Amino acid sequence: MSTKDKSCSYVPGQMLARGVARHLRSYDFVSVLELVPASGLRVDVMALGPKGEIWIVECKSSRADFMCDKKWRGYLAYCDRYFWAVDTEFQTDLLPESSGVIIADGYGAEIIRMGPEAKLAPARRKLMVQKFARHAATRAQAAQDPGFTSAF
Repeated sequence: MSTKDKSCSYVPGQMLARGVARHLRSYDFVSVLELVPASGLRVDVMALGPKGEIWIVECKSSRADFMCDKKWRGYLAYCDRYFWAVDTEFQTDLLPESSGVIIADGYGAEIIRMGPEAKLAPARRKLMVQKFARHAATRAQAAQDPGFTSAF
């Protein structure tokens, strides 16, 4: 098995997502990337905490990437906390004060502003935990079986 770092094949947003997922493990959160909470939406990182907390993190690799994102408010209905993840070069004062901020790279991250908590309703939480579990299981099965095809 190769121990070579495959980061050279990632685009900047994917590198941020990887660093975020690594950092969130220190909070005992597990993460999936590119989950679809509802039709027309796809979050960069969804993290599930030890008490069932759901955090969404959108990774922005540039000012232009952030400015053209018109869907982010739609994600708020699917999480308890919402964050932006950016690199050290990003001008963080552009980011809304009503959300959390994470500084990240491909190897780690740091939460510099905790997103405010807006607890999900129990029915929505149950739905999101089920989506998270199915997404994670689909990814795990596909990683183990190259012939696996997802029904969705």
